[in-house]
Amino acid sequence: MPASPIRKLVPLADRAKARGMKVYHLNIGQPDLPTPQCALDALKHIDRKILEYSPSEGILSLRQKLVKYYAKYNINVTPEDIIITTGGSEAVFFSFMACLDPGDEIIVPEPAYANYMAFAISCGAKIRTLTSTIDNGFALPSLEEFENLITVHTKAILICNPNNPTGYLYSRREMEQIRDIVKRNNLFLFSDEVYREFCYTGAPYVSAFHLQGIENNVVLVDSVSKRYSECGIRIGALITKNPQIRQNVMKWCQARLSPPLIGQIIAEASLDTPEEYLQDVYEEYVERRKFLVDGINRIPGCYSPIPMGAFYTLVRLPVDDADKFCAWCLNDFEYEGQTVMMAPASGFYTTPGIGKDQVRMAYVLNREDLEKALVVLQKALETYNSLPKE
Repeated sequence: MPASPIRKLVPLADRAKARGMKVYHLNIGQPDLPTPQCALDALKHIDRKILEYSPSEGILSLRQKLVKYYAKYNINVTPEDIIITTGGSEAVFFSFMACLDPGDEIIVPEPAYANYMAFAISCGAKIRTLTSTIDNGFALPSLEEFENLITVHTKAILICNPNNPTGYLYSRREMEQIRDIVKRNNLFLFSDEVYREFCYTGAPYVSAFHLQGIENNVVLVDSVSKRYSECGIRIGALITKNPQIRQNVMKWCQARLSPPLIGQIIAEASLDTPEEYLQDVYEEYVERRKFLVDGINRIPGCYSPIPMGAFYTLVRLPVDDADKFCAWCLNDFEYEGQTVMMAPASGFYTTPGIGKDQVRMAYVLNREDLEKALVVLQKALETYNSLPKE
């Protein structure tokens, strides 16, 4: 199992804090924006004599309410199509365990969310990667590159749209290209769409459920973590119209008994969140994105493309090894009692040696903290690059 590139430096950050250091966390997608009040009220007003198991597939009223939510995005599903999971990560894991056998292969554009690799290892499947590059903003690799990776062992394609860690947003043309490959080769399409609220282009959001002709091939992964700042309640969803997949997934759901009861109660209340909240959150991320990307690109030797979705960007730094640099920032550097924590991008690539000069940054801090973090980063780079080389 690979160590998480997002969390593996946590012990170093904890030691830095113990020394009295202020650490700016750009490493993890934990929003700092408040959870909707209707969700917090639901938590405070839980009035039950027993905190019982819920159904293994999740509470029916939550699934019914999610049907109405998805309809707003022209995603037409029934409560039976939806299985509530313990976060979006469990939805990915159960998708793999239900659909893949040891030795099966999944094609994944890289860089990709690191836990995908861990879940593939867990079920004995193999990730085959297509490398996208920072120089073209991490656009989807060509159709020919996809086709070249397909073998008799290929069973699925996995995408994250909008993308974590790059912030890339797939166009309708790219999604239709993926659909054609899936249909031609009868593959599963696992589509992680937890960031659908955060699309920053004028083009309409294209879900895997909008693709015609592969309805039974699609497994959609979702979560309330990001859109409602509810990472800690661990509520996600696995959605598919394929009854055989649902039947297999339910075996895993029954083995873990039930998704979190309290989390489901809060998630159901969250679906009543006013549109004003979601609009305010969206506008805040638009401003933070511009502020962070502009600031990064003013630092000598740094480059970030403009992410079109989610709240991450991959950044090229003027360093030879971002893993060493990120660890050094926490172990050996401080500027006015401050330092910065980032996720080395090497952990988001499967191909060895790629991304060694890149980091993922999450713009989940307020603009005042982002401004301070950028100052600290520039000072850190100046100091690091003035050190004698080993």
